[in-house]
Amino acid sequence: MELKDIQNIYFVGIGGIGMSAIASYFVKNGKQVAGYDKTPSLVTEALEAQGVTITFVDDVATINKTFLNAKETLVVYTPAIPKDSKILAYFEEHNFTVIKRAAILGEITKNTICYAVAGTHGKTTTSSILGHIMHVCNTGATSFLGGITENYNSNLILGGDKISVVEADEFDRSFLQLSPNVACITNMDADHLDIYGEKEALETSFKEFAAKVTDLLIVKKGLPVDGLTYGVEEEADYQALNVKIENGSFVFDVKTPNGFVENVIFHLPGRHNVSNALVSIAMAEKHGLSLEDIKESLATYSGVKRRFSYKIKEQDFVLIDDYAHHPTEIAAVESAVREMYPGQKILVIFQPHLFSRTRDFIDDFANSLSKFDEVVLLDIYPARELPIQGVNSTWLLEKISNNNRSLQAKKEVINTVKNTDATVVVMLGAGDIGVLVEQVTKELLLAQ
Repeated sequence: MELKDIQNIYFVGIGGIGMSAIASYFVKNGKQVAGYDKTPSLVTEALEAQGVTITFVDDVATINKTFLNAKETLVVYTPAIPKDSKILAYFEEHNFTVIKRAAILGEITKNTICYAVAGTHGKTTTSSILGHIMHVCNTGATSFLGGITENYNSNLILGGDKISVVEADEFDRSFLQLSPNVACITNMDADHLDIYGEKEALETSFKEFAAKVTDLLIVKKGLPVDGLTYGVEEEADYQALNVKIENGSFVFDVKTPNGFVENVIFHLPGRHNVSNALVSIAMAEKHGLSLEDIKESLATYSGVKRRFSYKIKEQDFVLIDDYAHHPTEIAAVESAVREMYPGQKILVIFQPHLFSRTRDFIDDFANSLSKFDEVVLLDIYPARELPIQGVNSTWLLEKISNNNRSLQAKKEVINTVKNTDATVVVMLGAGDIGVLVEQVTKELLLAQ
């Protein structure tokens, strides 16, 4: 089935952040788009505003008949959809062309100059930085992102069909469907062990991805993959040097194999984000952009929603929302908060994501959460999984060495935040805690 010949595309799991970017892309290219998701969200509302019909009931009877013709409809699904989905089963049983999200992204980008961002953390921020640079510098790139950018209020930066910027997702080995010309690997920390089993299998998959890169691979210094290296204040092919904080923003110099630029201004907190900015600069330079133009465009980058997003930022109280759901990401957020707010009391509210991830990294989660001054845990968000016996938030709570800790229901969180003496509150997780963040923010603002 050639994409140019398709008129109707049905997305099973259309509310997923990666799925919705592709759905929006097809809407803007004149296709008829519809889909199913379990629950309404801001993402589905944005799609509906574009004319996409979405059902929230897993029943084929709710689907417009236009999309029930197997010869005219392509079906795209996310691996996060439960295996017992009635809608997905119907399409599979009635001879529709049914493909995963990664495959359709591969089809879209295979005839483009593809810039791919891989790594177990940092993909969304790095790809959105690169997408922003490419957009501001008028390259005509289209960027498919795993988060809603502050600059564009979208997970799609629409350009032409010659250049693409994509996240190379290691989950379910999806990135092996891509045809990357230029790529980076930000890190290879163990994750998705429900898919890979062992860290070694994950690393093998990254090496297979690296082998697909045709023009240039740039890797974080120290990773076991061959490529040009990048590092913050360490010896590497691409370096961020003289890093300092001025007026709440990072300022640093950049040295590349081809040039040098001083006083790059970058507004996101955390040294891990300086690293993300550095590799974005490297990839943009590879495209032929000048370091001065890259520097100018980077100064206008505002970040990604739910990536160290300030919901409230006042002199005596700060509320931060972040998608962090892996121990390394949690530790990076804690480090960034300490750097920005030294000496202040920090309360973290964390919703674990997946029973398997909680089980596989239980001690690492406990260590990273223990660094905060006060810890509130929510129940585990199951996503695509069924419960695993003995794996729950009570188990994680017991392993946290910080005695100032508790397990709470979502409905208790608003009062906890209202009554805390912490001046910085951080709400973390990849589940539905994002909805709770909005509720907490609204209540706090009303109480002022």
